[in-house]
Amino acid sequence: MNHGLYWQVSGQGKDLVLIHGWGMNGAVWQQTVAQLEHNFRVHVVDLPGYGHSAHCNATNLDEIAEQLMIDAPKNAIWVGWSLGGLVATFMALHYPCYVNKLVTVASSPKFSAVKEPVMWRGIAPHVLGAFTEQLMEDFQGTIDRFMGLQVMGSPTAREDIKQLKAAVLSRPTPNPESLLAGLKMLSDVDLREQLAQISVPMLRLYGRLDGLVPLKVSKDLAQALPNSKQYIFTQSSHAPFMTENDVFCQQLVNFADS
Repeated sequence: MNHGLYWQVSGQGKDLVLIHGWGMNGAVWQQTVAQLEHNFRVHVVDLPGYGHSAHCNATNLDEIAEQLMIDAPKNAIWVGWSLGGLVATFMALHYPCYVNKLVTVASSPKFSAVKEPVMWRGIAPHVLGAFTEQLMEDFQGTIDRFMGLQVMGSPTAREDIKQLKAAVLSRPTPNPESLLAGLKMLSDVDLREQLAQISVPMLRLYGRLDGLVPLKVSKDLAQALPNSKQYIFTQSSHAPFMTENDVFCQQLVNFADS
């Protein structure tokens, strides 16, 4: 048995890495991979503690990065969704030989909202705290509620949550230690001051209806990262690659070719 992270690789072309979000696994990218493998060699990983990597564990971004680098391609385009966006950004900052272009999807350098000294929009700290408490009492129910939050507001919310659930349930359940560590990262990690050190081209993708990463974040980051590109999916909430998959894939192809 391979004790490392589970990777699924398909297609031909430039290397492209897809990183899933909290509570999910690599199966969420199934539709995306089906399109992108015509343009790229697509690498999909289950992060430590999730899906087929449930036997692994990592408590912080450093430990995740160490495990990713064992089998990750170098000089690739990295696409990180939600918590995966933090992972991909961390890789671009600390291991740029792996990342030649960076794409963050419905992600933020700091997920937790703060009021002072400067207002930063995000998830209310008490909401993240409640998820942590609920996780200990009702493991599956907490993940279900989080999936509901991710598609809330989308015109295809019912279909999106069906796809998310099917993807998550198609692979082994995440281990509780990794889920708790992930919530702590969403609560504590703040990469805002490091963003100026990103040396690779960057594309930021957002859902107009996203309740977890508000559009105000995109405006703040447009100022902090004036050389980055951004695109807003008008019909999407937190999972634009499900709600508007064709447009999502075209954005990645265009960015890769730019």
